Amino acid sequence: MQVQYEALYHQLEENHWWFRGRRDIVFDQIKRLGLPATAAILEIGCSGGPLQQQLREAGFHNLTGIDISETAIALAHQRQIPNVSVMDGARLNFPDASFDLVVASDVLEHIEDEQQALREWRRVLRPGGQLLVYVPAYQQLWSQHDVVNRHFRRYTGTTLKQALQTSQLQVLRHSYWNFSLFFPTYLIRQAQRLTSGTKPAETGGTGDLAALPQPLNRSLIWLLQAENRLLRHLNLPVGVSVFALARKPVS
Repeated sequence: MQVQYEALYHQLEENHWWFRGRRDIVFDQIKRLGLPATAAILEIGCSGGPLQQQLREAGFHNLTGIDISETAIALAHQRQIPNVSVMDGARLNFPDASFDLVVASDVLEHIEDEQQALREWRRVLRPGGQLLVYVPAYQQLWSQHDVVNRHFRRYTGTTLKQALQTSQLQVLRHSYWNFSLFFPTYLIRQAQRLTSGTKPAETGGTGDLAALPQPLNRSLIWLLQAENRLLRHLNLPVGVSVFALARKPVS
């Protein structure tokens, strides 16, 4: 992640519409798993800790967060979030079978060796433990934003499912997320390709991340939260992101 982008990311991550909408769906999915308050939950890519705070306020107290960014973990410490540390998400310093749930939101696409990361995430799960993973969708949506974020790839529902199955995880559910903005995003990306080529070469800047006027920011939060409620009942056919819930086999 570029320094300029990361600084803006941490400035906006608590209230920006994208982060609020994604955190809302992840939090809702965790609650709906019916885990006890004592469940051991690892968040990979915890950033400054807003999901950690939300889970703690909901009564979960066996939480662990890691992030590869020293800046992110320093911010989490400033917010007095316990049990967070700097660690590479593909090389975890935890014993086997340590966690009931591993959460990784927009992490896997940053790791070059996808299977190395997934093997590690499976290793630290207890038998029957679950993995909730979110990644950006569709290589056709590749843009300067991916370059700034140092992504290696984007996924489809099929490629994410195949990656999880290759690492010997049982996929319980997979769906797209942010259906609401998929078609506008797709049209914008295709227009960018026509004017600037297939993959932007620049590596600076902040990509698509920007503060919006509060009325627009609130409206987008509302739109994503409405979609999140819909996702409780059905899977979506397309979206800007894709997620999967998988389980480590009991035997």
